[in-house]
Amino acid sequence: MELPAENKRTALLALAVLGALLAVALTMFVVSDGDDEDGNGEKAASTATADGKAGSGGEDPDSGSDEPGDADATPIVALTEVAEAHVVMAKYMAGINTYDYKSSAVTWVPPLLELTTGDTRMKQTTALPSGKTWATCEAEQCESKGTAVVVRDAVISDDLVRDSGRTISSLVKATSTVTAGGQSTTESNEWLVTVQEDRGKWVVSGFDIFGLGDVGTSEESGE
Repeated sequence: MELPAENKRTALLALAVLGALLAVALTMFVVSDGDDEDGNGEKAASTATADGKAGSGGEDPDSGSDEPGDADATPIVALTEVAEAHVVMAKYMAGINTYDYKSSAVTWVPPLLELTTGDTRMKQTTALPSGKTWATCEAEQCESKGTAVVVRDAVISDDLVRDSGRTISSLVKATSTVTAGGQSTTESNEWLVTVQEDRGKWVVSGFDIFGLGDVGTSEESGE
């Protein structure tokens, strides 16, 4: 049984309207879903930047290139200055171990004292052997030759609270070879030597024994 032409047109129109509504609904769903993803992305990026540790793009906060201020950071003491401090340390520690039986405090002390702060402590420690040791040295016409080398740095600091300036403490190995009575003895010790900045130069402010070291070898002098 065929439907009248009027009814056919009505049915087709209804189907067309339904299809259009369905298409609109699908389009709105797709657009809405895309907006949600953008919203989540923006929120994640904002959180990574807000904590102040991650750089743009959410890079690893521990990476050196993204840390703020890395480019402006400067060391407490530049490497060239550290090298200058090492020279003073080694020169002083070698100097106090270099003397002979003819050495006089009048001429021996001043050059070494110039490498120090010149305070009471350093005046007391910058001295030739005394007492029985010096008497033996004179009797046996002794001669001591010292060398020193910086092993490693222990502490580099800048006291901003007390405004006492920059200081460097380093481990220094000092070796002395003493010839007396026709026999040579070599002894090595490690010292913790501290220098401080004083009017643009480094000076020794103290040193303490770090290791007991070793006496090394004794041998008959062939000279």
